[in-house]
Amino acid sequence: METSPTMGIIETHRDLLSRLLPGDTADELAVYEGQFHHVVIGSDRVVCLARTEAAAERLPERAAVLRALAGIDLGFRTPQPLSEGAQGTDEPPYLVLSRIPGAPLEEDALGSPEVAETVARQYVTLLSGLAAAGHEKARAALPEAPAGEWQEFAAGVRTELFPLMSAGGRERAERELAALDALPHLTSAVVHGDLGGENVLWETVDGVPRLSGVVDWDEVSIGDPAEDLAAIGASYGEELLGRVLALGGWADNGTAERISAIRGTFALQQALYAQRDGDEEELADGLGGYR
Repeated sequence: METSPTMGIIETHRDLLSRLLPGDTADELAVYEGQFHHVVIGSDRVVCLARTEAAAERLPERAAVLRALAGIDLGFRTPQPLSEGAQGTDEPPYLVLSRIPGAPLEEDALGSPEVAETVARQYVTLLSGLAAAGHEKARAALPEAPAGEWQEFAAGVRTELFPLMSAGGRERAERELAALDALPHLTSAVVHGDLGGENVLWETVDGVPRLSGVVDWDEVSIGDPAEDLAAIGASYGEELLGRVLALGGWADNGTAERISAIRGTFALQQALYAQRDGDEEELADGLGGYR
């Protein structure tokens, strides 16, 4: 019988996981496959195992960012670092975090207009908390999006990914990259950087979703909130995004244009980061529409 990817991760690291998650048995664990990490989820903590050597080298930085976030009042829960693997040992690099209760929204959760409105309002509260946190304390602790970041990204795509694309794929990518030229350099808010539905956790209270917390802060920066709005739209569609924009007072043409330009680059972002990390699986997935 072929071993599933989930069981393969658990079996490969069984001894380490039994030590780091002492209250859990192997059949109680779940594995989430993130872009940069395999995340093994226990009852009250999670273990992040780097997918690549490059991701492993970033684990201490990731822990430092999470500690910084803990000192900023965002209005919702974020994971807390509990322990880290020591460098220069035979063990794989890892980071142990507190577990945020809850789960991503189910696909059919927004079928009710009342529930969709409730979720949209909570997203507005989440984004407003991130915007309010873009003050001096956060700026001292978190990286600021650099000027020219999108131009640098476009140059990287052309240099590193274009040789891997078909002629039609390069034409598509050029159209998507051209939309980035008009993006202003904004640093007005704490930006999660990957606020897709899988990273926002919810609990059900009286039959209604309640925001529990946000995980996976690898790409956090002080930047343009349109990046997080674009991720919401990509996860849940235009209807929920429209509700969030209207309720938050962000439904202006400038914001919509920035969201559209950024959203159009999501697959290229995945592919470029994977290429640089040497992650063939993520690279192939990101370039699927360009070959």
